[in-house]
Amino acid sequence: MDFLKFIFYGIIQGLTEFIPVSSTAHLKIFSQLFGIEDPGSSISAIIQIGSVFAIFWYFRKNIFSFQIKNSNILKYEFKHNNLYKSIFIGTIPIIFIGGITKLLIPGFSDSFFRSNLSIALVSLFMSLVMFFADNATNKLINLSNHKYRNSLYVGISQAFAIIPGVSRSGATISIALLSGWDRKDATKFSFLLGIPAISLAAFVEFVSVINQFSTFPLLPLFVGLISTFLSSLFAINFLIKYVSSNGLKIFIIYRMIFGFLIILNL
Repeated sequence: MDFLKFIFYGIIQGLTEFIPVSSTAHLKIFSQLFGIEDPGSSISAIIQIGSVFAIFWYFRKNIFSFQIKNSNILKYEFKHNNLYKSIFIGTIPIIFIGGITKLLIPGFSDSFFRSNLSIALVSLFMSLVMFFADNATNKLINLSNHKYRNSLYVGISQAFAIIPGVSRSGATISIALLSGWDRKDATKFSFLLGIPAISLAAFVEFVSVINQFSTFPLLPLFVGLISTFLSSLFAINFLIKYVSSNGLKIFIIYRMIFGFLIILNL
């Protein structure tokens, strides 16, 4: 049962981490729906590492788009590549806000914000944000011509994804579209910005439960990471192709239905 449970966690995590519907909310609600134990914030964050590996693999050409002939070239690339700088700038808000939350509100992950009511209300609110974003015009900003302030705006929106139900990808893609980003590049930047954010979340949670790590079922957890990796690859490929042509409409409708169904079952 542990293997099946962690495969389930991995599939839900991988699909919903990148599709703009909130992985934390779906792990909690779907676990309740199928009578499976809620994985909690710690295991959820650890299996997110599979999603990080998937981003690295899918965007390996964008991330490592240079040939390393010597160490000086590597140093130069990290110093002068605007994409790396943008990811760094966009990551600052979640480090700042996430750090303050972790230090000042240690019980945040088990607070009202993880309740079903909060998840429902946040999901409904995000459906409205995504609606306005999907109908925004002047989508001229892309990975080549964006300014650092554009990446900062997207980074600020990412920081609010610590609230279950917001959806990291939903928030970042929406704010990017509202700021004037091209749909396809807004989605790509959202994924690339997720590399440090998801990695840091997993690292912080791992450190906070390191004394309990020996109690985790390690082999099922590893299987969960693999299922997360595979489902994440599928979700990334699907979302980039789908959003660039169809926008966010299907996800807006889904989030509204998801929110209302939770409220009806409270």
